[in-house]
Amino acid sequence: MKNITFQGITVCDGKEKDMGYPQWLDPYDERPFIMFSNSHIWAIACTAIVIILLYLFRNHLRAWPERTRRVLRFTLAIFMIGCEVLLQIWYVYGGVWSVRTSLPLELCSLSLLLSAVLLLTRSRMLHSALLFAGTAGALMAIVTPNLGYTVPHFRFIQFFTAHACIILALLYMTWVEQLRPSWRSVVGSMVFVNVAALIVYGMDVLLEANYMFLRHKPETASVLDLLGPYPLYIVGEEVLAAVLFSLMYVLFFAIPERVRNRVKNERSSAV
Repeated sequence: MKNITFQGITVCDGKEKDMGYPQWLDPYDERPFIMFSNSHIWAIACTAIVIILLYLFRNHLRAWPERTRRVLRFTLAIFMIGCEVLLQIWYVYGGVWSVRTSLPLELCSLSLLLSAVLLLTRSRMLHSALLFAGTAGALMAIVTPNLGYTVPHFRFIQFFTAHACIILALLYMTWVEQLRPSWRSVVGSMVFVNVAALIVYGMDVLLEANYMFLRHKPETASVLDLLGPYPLYIVGEEVLAAVLFSLMYVLFFAIPERVRNRVKNERSSAV
């Protein structure tokens, strides 16, 4: 038997690919994911629609009793943890679980689980650490996914659902629970990313893995292709993250807050 690599997973020979799996669960499904295909665009559009709806109904949700909001947060947290649990079960079911590729050590996997903890604890420190890192990371993953499966495969659905949940959880805590970000949140997100990268790099070396793409780029096209060769793209990621986090804070929080304060002051002066 010789080893082959399929969908980024190393298996023994091709005979093991025919295991009678349902097509939507088949870990060796050969239908490729095509970036910006109809299914990909639909996934992006659905994510955008849900985010817009959350924003439009933020005041309505904020008016709910604390007990009702607690139930909502708990339900979303359990759902998010369930996304990761189901993924691990699928890895085992398909016989493709590997310590080198299947542990929840990617930035978005860490953000998913920690965002669930945030929903349960309402920790301001955790919110500051995750808001920009989790939102930006999940958005980039949705737009340029490192994915080998297309709709209606389980992995396609799980991938986009989990990443959308990261964004929804963090924006819910910001818009509804009113954990307001500041420049400290930008710094907190940078600290979180770098501490996570340091720990994960140690795991990569220990396991001969490539979590968070700290040892080489992903095999599929991604934004990292624009940042140069290894290891320069890691420095590029640092710069990109700092710029992106800062822009997100200025455009979506600092400027709107200043406009609201100016309007409020003008109304007070008029009275």
